[in-house]
Amino acid sequence: MEIGSVALVIFILAIVFVVKTINVVPQQHAWVVERLGKYHNTLGPGLNIVVPFIDRIAYKHVLKEIPLDVPPQVCITKDNTQLQVDGILYFQITDAMRASYGSSNYIAAITQLAQTTLRSVIGKMELDKTFEERDHINTTIVSAIDESAANWGVKVLRYEIKDLTPPKEILHAMQAQITAEREKRALIAASEGRKQEQINIANGEREAAIAKSEGEKQASINRAEGQAAAILAIAQASAEAIRKTASAIQEPGGQDAVNLKVAEQYVGAFGNLAKTNNSIIVPANLGDMSGLIATAMQVVKSQKPTP
Repeated sequence: MEIGSVALVIFILAIVFVVKTINVVPQQHAWVVERLGKYHNTLGPGLNIVVPFIDRIAYKHVLKEIPLDVPPQVCITKDNTQLQVDGILYFQITDAMRASYGSSNYIAAITQLAQTTLRSVIGKMELDKTFEERDHINTTIVSAIDESAANWGVKVLRYEIKDLTPPKEILHAMQAQITAEREKRALIAASEGRKQEQINIANGEREAAIAKSEGEKQASINRAEGQAAAILAIAQASAEAIRKTASAIQEPGGQDAVNLKVAEQYVGAFGNLAKTNNSIIVPANLGDMSGLIATAMQVVKSQKPTP
Protein backbone atom coordinates (compact mmCIF):
# COMPACT_ATOMS: atom_id res chain seq x y z
CA MET A 1 0.00 0.00 0.00
CA GLU A 2 2.79 2.39 0.86
CA ILE A 3 4.56 1.49 -2.38
CA GLY A 4 1.43 2.43 -4.34
CA SER A 5 1.16 5.76 -2.54
CA VAL A 6 4.79 6.55 -3.24
CA ALA A 7 4.33 5.68 -6.89
CA LEU A 8 1.27 7.91 -7.09
CA VAL A 9 3.20 10.80 -5.55
CA ILE A 10 6.07 10.24 -7.94
CA PHE A 11 3.64 10.19 -10.86
CA ILE A 12 2.01 13.43 -9.76
CA LEU A 13 5.40 15.06 -9.30
CA ALA A 14 6.38 13.90 -12.78
CA ILE A 15 3.26 15.43 -14.25
CA VAL A 16 3.92 18.70 -12.42
CA PHE A 17 7.55 18.60 -13.54
CA VAL A 18 6.52 18.10 -17.16
CA VAL A 19 3.92 20.87 -16.98
CA LYS A 20 6.44 23.23 -15.43
CA THR A 21 9.11 22.25 -17.92
CA ILE A 22 7.15 22.46 -21.19
CA ASN A 23 5.57 25.81 -22.11
CA VAL A 24 3.72 26.60 -25.34
CA VAL A 25 3.80 30.30 -26.21
CA PRO A 26 1.03 31.51 -28.58
CA GLN A 27 1.75 33.43 -31.76
CA GLN A 28 2.40 37.19 -31.30
CA HIS A 29 3.19 36.68 -27.61
CA ALA A 30 6.44 36.94 -25.65
CA TRP A 31 7.05 35.52 -22.16
CA VAL A 32 9.84 36.79 -19.93
CA VAL A 33 11.61 34.12 -17.88
CA GLU A 34 13.38 34.86 -14.59
CA ARG A 35 15.86 32.42 -13.08
CA LEU A 36 16.22 32.75 -9.35
CA GLY A 37 14.71 36.25 -9.51
CA LYS A 38 16.91 37.51 -12.35
CA TYR A 39 16.05 37.98 -15.99
CA HIS A 40 17.05 34.90 -17.91
CA ASN A 41 15.54 35.01 -21.43
CA THR A 42 12.43 35.70 -23.47
CA LEU A 43 10.36 32.84 -24.83
CA GLY A 44 9.06 33.19 -28.37
CA PRO A 45 6.03 31.53 -29.97
CA GLY A 46 6.04 27.72 -29.98
CA LEU A 47 7.29 24.97 -27.62
CA ASN A 48 9.75 26.11 -24.93
CA ILE A 49 11.43 24.23 -22.06
CA VAL A 50 12.30 25.80 -18.71
CA VAL A 51 13.78 24.42 -15.52
CA PRO A 52 11.00 23.82 -12.99
CA PHE A 53 11.21 25.53 -9.58
CA ILE A 54 14.26 27.48 -10.76
CA ASP A 55 12.85 29.35 -13.77
CA ARG A 56 9.52 31.09 -13.69
CA ILE A 57 7.39 33.00 -16.18
CA ALA A 58 7.51 36.51 -14.72
CA TYR A 59 5.77 38.54 -17.49
CA LYS A 60 3.56 37.74 -20.45
CA HIS A 61 3.29 40.34 -23.20
CA VAL A 62 1.10 40.62 -26.30
CA LEU A 63 3.03 41.81 -29.35
CA LYS A 64 -0.04 42.83 -31.32
CA GLU A 65 -0.97 46.46 -31.98
CA ILE A 66 -2.93 47.70 -28.98
CA PRO A 67 -5.38 50.64 -28.99
CA LEU A 68 -5.23 52.73 -25.82
CA ASP A 69 -8.03 55.16 -25.06
CA VAL A 70 -6.54 58.37 -23.66
CA PRO A 71 -8.96 59.96 -21.15
CA PRO A 72 -10.47 63.31 -22.18
CA GLN A 73 -8.78 66.41 -20.82
CA VAL A 74 -9.24 70.18 -20.96
CA CYS A 75 -6.53 72.09 -22.83
CA ILE A 76 -5.99 75.85 -23.04
CA THR A 77 -5.35 77.22 -26.52
CA LYS A 78 -3.05 80.13 -27.39
CA ASP A 79 -6.02 82.52 -27.41
CA ASN A 80 -7.04 81.39 -23.87
CA THR A 81 -9.95 79.19 -24.90
CA GLN A 82 -10.75 75.95 -23.08
CA LEU A 83 -10.94 72.96 -25.34
CA GLN A 84 -11.79 69.41 -24.30
CA VAL A 85 -9.77 66.88 -26.27
CA ASP A 86 -10.38 63.16 -26.50
CA GLY A 87 -7.99 60.85 -28.33
CA ILE A 88 -6.84 57.30 -28.85
CA LEU A 89 -3.26 55.97 -28.97
CA TYR A 90 -2.02 52.92 -30.88
CA PHE A 91 1.17 51.22 -29.68
CA GLN A 92 3.01 47.91 -29.92
CA ILE A 93 5.54 46.14 -27.68
CA THR A 94 8.81 45.65 -29.52
CA ASP A 95 11.07 44.60 -26.62
CA ALA A 96 9.49 42.33 -24.00
CA MET A 97 12.44 42.65 -21.60
CA ARG A 98 12.33 46.47 -21.56
CA ALA A 99 8.55 46.45 -21.29
CA SER A 100 8.96 44.30 -18.18
CA TYR A 101 11.75 46.20 -16.45
CA GLY A 102 11.92 49.62 -18.14
CA SER A 103 8.84 51.00 -16.38
CA SER A 104 6.65 49.87 -13.55
CA ASN A 105 3.59 50.59 -15.71
CA TYR A 106 4.35 51.48 -19.31
CA ILE A 107 0.64 51.91 -20.18
CA ALA A 108 0.17 54.59 -17.53
CA ALA A 109 3.46 56.18 -18.58
CA ILE A 110 2.56 56.57 -22.25
CA THR A 111 -0.96 57.72 -21.31
CA GLN A 112 0.37 60.51 -19.09
CA LEU A 113 2.99 61.46 -21.65
CA ALA A 114 0.32 61.65 -24.38
CA GLN A 115 -1.80 63.97 -22.24
CA THR A 116 1.04 66.32 -21.31
CA THR A 117 2.31 66.48 -24.88
CA LEU A 118 -1.20 67.18 -26.13
CA ARG A 119 -1.62 70.08 -23.70
CA SER A 120 1.72 71.50 -24.82
CA VAL A 121 0.86 71.29 -28.53
CA ILE A 122 -2.64 72.74 -28.11
CA GLY A 123 -1.24 75.59 -26.01
CA LYS A 124 0.84 76.77 -28.98
CA MET A 125 -2.14 76.98 -31.36
CA GLU A 126 -5.18 79.19 -31.68
CA LEU A 127 -8.64 77.69 -31.48
CA ASP A 128 -9.36 77.81 -35.22
CA LYS A 129 -6.04 76.18 -36.02
CA THR A 130 -6.73 73.20 -33.76
CA PHE A 131 -9.54 72.10 -36.07
CA GLU A 132 -7.40 72.57 -39.17
CA GLU A 133 -4.13 71.07 -37.89
CA ARG A 134 -5.24 67.69 -36.59
CA ASP A 135 -2.63 65.85 -38.63
CA HIS A 136 0.10 68.13 -37.25
CA ILE A 137 -1.10 67.51 -33.68
CA ASN A 138 -1.17 63.75 -34.19
CA THR A 139 2.30 63.67 -35.73
CA THR A 140 3.82 65.84 -33.00
CA ILE A 141 2.39 63.69 -30.20
CA VAL A 142 3.60 60.46 -31.81
CA SER A 143 7.12 61.84 -32.26
CA ALA A 144 7.30 63.08 -28.65
CA ILE A 145 5.97 59.86 -27.09
CA ASP A 146 7.92 57.49 -29.32
CA GLU A 147 11.24 58.99 -28.29
CA SER A 148 10.59 58.29 -24.60
CA ALA A 149 8.68 55.05 -25.10
CA ALA A 150 11.71 53.43 -26.75
CA ASN A 151 13.22 52.97 -23.25
CA TRP A 152 10.08 51.07 -22.24
CA GLY A 153 10.22 48.63 -25.16
CA VAL A 154 7.14 50.22 -26.71
CA LYS A 155 6.68 51.59 -30.22
CA VAL A 156 4.00 54.28 -30.59
CA LEU A 157 2.44 53.86 -34.01
CA ARG A 158 -0.06 56.72 -34.22
CA TYR A 159 -2.31 59.02 -32.25
CA GLU A 160 -5.76 60.07 -33.39
CA ILE A 161 -7.92 62.86 -31.99
CA LYS A 162 -11.43 61.55 -31.61
CA ASP A 163 -13.15 64.75 -30.59
CA LEU A 164 -12.48 68.44 -30.01
CA THR A 165 -15.19 70.08 -27.92
CA PRO A 166 -15.07 73.84 -27.28
CA PRO A 167 -17.36 75.55 -24.72
CA LYS A 168 -21.01 76.00 -25.69
CA GLU A 169 -20.64 79.75 -26.12
CA ILE A 170 -17.70 79.32 -28.47
CA LEU A 171 -19.52 76.56 -30.32
CA HIS A 172 -22.57 78.78 -30.87
CA ALA A 173 -20.34 81.62 -32.08
CA MET A 174 -18.57 79.26 -34.49
CA GLN A 175 -21.89 78.01 -35.81
CA ALA A 176 -23.08 81.59 -36.33
CA GLN A 177 -19.83 82.40 -38.12
CA ILE A 178 -20.23 79.35 -40.35
CA THR A 179 -23.84 80.32 -41.12
CA ALA A 180 -22.79 83.87 -42.00
CA GLU A 181 -19.98 82.57 -44.19
CA ARG A 182 -22.34 80.26 -46.03
CA GLU A 183 -24.85 83.07 -46.55
CA LYS A 184 -22.02 85.25 -47.85
CA ARG A 185 -20.95 82.54 -50.31
CA ALA A 186 -24.58 82.13 -51.39
CA LEU A 187 -24.91 85.87 -52.05
CA ILE A 188 -21.63 85.91 -53.94
CA ALA A 189 -22.72 82.92 -56.00
CA ALA A 190 -26.06 84.61 -56.77
CA SER A 191 -24.35 87.85 -57.80
CA GLU A 192 -21.90 85.91 -59.95
CA GLY A 193 -24.85 84.18 -61.56
CA ARG A 194 -26.58 87.50 -62.31
CA LYS A 195 -23.33 88.91 -63.64
CA GLN A 196 -22.86 85.93 -65.93
CA GLU A 197 -26.48 86.22 -67.04
CA GLN A 198 -26.01 89.88 -67.98
CA ILE A 199 -22.78 89.01 -69.78
CA ASN A 200 -24.55 86.27 -71.71
CA ILE A 201 -27.43 88.62 -72.63
CA ALA A 202 -25.00 91.33 -73.74
CA ASN A 203 -23.03 88.82 -75.80
CA GLY A 204 -26.24 87.53 -77.34
CA GLU A 205 -27.43 91.03 -78.23
CA ARG A 206 -24.03 91.90 -79.66
CA GLU A 207 -23.96 88.76 -81.77
CA ALA A 208 -27.54 89.41 -82.91
CA ALA A 209 -26.65 92.99 -83.85
CA ILE A 210 -23.60 91.77 -85.75
CA ALA A 211 -25.65 89.15 -87.54
CA LYS A 212 -28.34 91.74 -88.38
CA SER A 213 -25.79 94.25 -89.68
CA GLU A 214 -24.13 91.51 -91.72
CA GLY A 215 -27.53 90.64 -93.16
CA GLU A 216 -28.30 94.28 -93.96
CA LYS A 217 -24.86 94.66 -95.48
CA GLN A 218 -25.37 91.61 -97.68
CA ALA A 219 -28.86 92.84 -98.63
CA SER A 220 -27.45 96.26 -99.60
CA ILE A 221 -24.74 94.56 -101.63
CA ASN A 222 -27.33 92.41 -103.35
CA ARG A 223 -29.55 95.46 -104.11
CA ALA A 224 -26.57 97.42 -105.39
CA GLU A 225 -25.52 94.50 -107.55
CA GLY A 226 -29.10 94.20 -108.85
CA GLN A 227 -29.34 97.92 -109.62
CA ALA A 228 -25.94 97.81 -111.29
CA ALA A 229 -27.01 94.84 -113.36
CA ALA A 230 -30.28 96.61 -114.29
CA ILE A 231 -28.46 99.81 -115.27
CA LEU A 232 -25.98 97.79 -117.27
CA ALA A 233 -28.81 95.94 -119.03
CA ILE A 234 -30.61 99.22 -119.81
CA ALA A 235 -27.40 100.79 -121.05
CA GLN A 236 -26.69 97.75 -123.21
CA ALA A 237 -30.27 97.86 -124.59
CA SER A 238 -30.01 101.60 -125.24
CA ALA A 239 -26.68 101.13 -126.92
CA GLU A 240 -28.10 98.35 -129.05
CA ALA A 241 -31.13 100.51 -129.98
CA ILE A 242 -28.83 103.39 -130.90
CA ARG A 243 -26.66 101.08 -132.99
CA LYS A 244 -29.74 99.75 -134.81
CA THR A 245 -31.12 103.28 -135.31
CA ALA A 246 -27.78 104.47 -136.63
CA SER A 247 -27.63 101.46 -138.92
CA ALA A 248 -31.17 102.13 -140.16
CA ILE A 249 -30.32 105.78 -140.84
CA GLN A 250 -27.42 104.72 -143.06
CA GLU A 251 -29.72 102.66 -145.22
CA PRO A 252 -31.54 104.23 -148.26
CA GLY A 253 -34.44 106.43 -147.07
CA GLY A 254 -33.23 106.36 -143.50
CA GLN A 255 -32.53 110.07 -143.34
CA ASP A 256 -35.99 110.89 -144.72
CA ALA A 257 -37.59 108.63 -142.10
CA VAL A 258 -35.74 110.46 -139.36
CA ASN A 259 -36.93 113.83 -140.68
CA LEU A 260 -40.52 112.57 -140.81
CA LYS A 261 -40.32 111.28 -137.25
CA VAL A 262 -38.88 114.53 -135.98
CA ALA A 263 -41.60 116.51 -137.80
CA GLU A 264 -44.34 114.37 -136.27
CA GLN A 265 -42.94 114.81 -132.78
CA TYR A 266 -42.44 118.55 -133.39
CA VAL A 267 -46.06 119.04 -134.51
CA GLY A 268 -47.36 116.80 -131.74
CA ALA A 269 -45.45 118.77 -129.11
CA PHE A 270 -46.95 122.06 -130.31
CA GLY A 271 -50.37 120.44 -130.36
CA ASN A 272 -50.06 119.38 -126.74
CA LEU A 273 -48.97 122.86 -125.73
CA ALA A 274 -52.05 124.32 -127.42
CA LYS A 275 -54.33 121.98 -125.50
CA THR A 276 -52.88 122.79 -122.06
CA ASN A 277 -52.30 126.53 -122.50
CA ASN A 278 -54.69 129.35 -123.42
CA SER A 279 -51.88 131.32 -124.99
CA ILE A 280 -50.98 130.80 -128.62
CA ILE A 281 -47.43 129.70 -129.08
CA VAL A 282 -45.86 130.64 -132.32
CA PRO A 283 -42.49 129.21 -133.30
CA ALA A 284 -39.69 131.71 -133.46
CA ASN A 285 -38.75 130.65 -136.96
CA LEU A 286 -41.81 129.72 -138.95
CA GLY A 287 -39.67 129.15 -141.98
CA ASP A 288 -37.85 126.30 -140.31
CA MET A 289 -41.13 124.77 -139.26
CA SER A 290 -42.64 125.07 -142.74
CA GLY A 291 -39.51 123.63 -144.22
CA LEU A 292 -39.62 120.71 -141.79
CA ILE A 293 -43.28 120.07 -142.64
CA ALA A 294 -42.60 120.31 -146.32
CA THR A 295 -39.79 117.78 -145.97
CA ALA A 296 -42.09 115.45 -144.05
CA MET A 297 -44.81 115.75 -146.70
CA GLN A 298 -42.26 115.02 -149.38
CA VAL A 299 -41.25 111.87 -147.50
CA VAL A 300 -44.89 110.78 -147.24
CA LYS A 301 -45.49 111.36 -150.92
CA SER A 302 -42.39 109.45 -151.82
CA GLN A 303 -43.59 106.48 -149.79
CA LYS A 304 -46.92 106.22 -151.71
CA PRO A 305 -46.97 103.51 -154.33
CA THR A 306 -46.76 104.66 -157.95
CA PRO A 307 -50.05 103.90 -159.92
